[in-house]
Amino acid sequence: MRVEISLVLGAAVLDYLIGDPWHWLHPVQVIGAWITWGHHWLYRWCGVGWPRRLAGVGLGLSTIAGTAIVSWGLLWLARQVHWALELAVAMVLLASCLAARSLRQAAEDVLEPLQQGDLGAARSRLSRYVGRDTAALSESEILRAVLETVAENTTDGVTGPLFFALLGLWTSPWTGVGAVPWAMAYKAASTLDSMVGYRREPYTDLGWFSAQLEDRLTWLPCRLTVGAIAILSGRPGRVWRLCCRDAPQDPSPNSGWSECAYAAALGVQLGGENLYQGQVKVKPLLGEAEVDITVVTVQQALRFLRWVCWLWLGVGVVIPGVVQVLQG
Repeated sequence: MRVEISLVLGAAVLDYLIGDPWHWLHPVQVIGAWITWGHHWLYRWCGVGWPRRLAGVGLGLSTIAGTAIVSWGLLWLARQVHWALELAVAMVLLASCLAARSLRQAAEDVLEPLQQGDLGAARSRLSRYVGRDTAALSESEILRAVLETVAENTTDGVTGPLFFALLGLWTSPWTGVGAVPWAMAYKAASTLDSMVGYRREPYTDLGWFSAQLEDRLTWLPCRLTVGAIAILSGRPGRVWRLCCRDAPQDPSPNSGWSECAYAAALGVQLGGENLYQGQVKVKPLLGEAEVDITVVTVQQALRFLRWVCWLWLGVGVVIPGVVQVLQG
């Protein structure tokens, strides 16, 4: 158990200090390659309707189970060499599931030219991270897009995999699985949803299972994230009230809650009109516009993200670990 605790803490620190180096092969790239191959093969050979929907179940389960099994296998092989190698491999794999530093770098990448008054560069950099059209966005719209990106990706990119890592940590005495396969399996589910979980062709039938499963896996981590943000804001009642009022209006059962929690905690309003490939899409308004969104607001959101991570680590790792040491 103490090794698992060191692993989770070490992975969080590794993500905070290094993140995901661009030139390294990332596990998500491998998972994504499998999903791409499987999607194209199944779409070609499975008929429309229930056969393709059943194939979508197979694609989802094989990707998630395969990711967990392969990650467990890598740790087993490393253990045969030396326990220290196993710990190092486990730490790198778990750190790759966390995206706190990547989110911070993405936000800062856009904020840098924006603070220098270079709207063109800010729009160009923003297009790397969001799906909306950025060519004509104003400064306020760029700031809203950056804040929404941080808020939307907090759960599936950071607290979701951290939740399942902690779940794996505390169930390891009974399951023998550990933190890494649990977190990697969730990362596979999240990758499936981002790649095929759409309600449009060619994903409608093949991606329905992945979308539904990811929504359910993320439900509890998302609500715990909202609760943590509410507590850290110093206005928990207000944050929870606004989330209960506005978040259900969002078509996503999770991202609306995460975005609304940030909006309520920061006293801003998110949502509204966005342009996707020339088409206007209106998202529900979340929160109340007490103040305008500024660079400082985005920086405050990044601090919330950091505080939530350390709060979860404190509750999920440090405190139980201290109790175990005192008892043993």
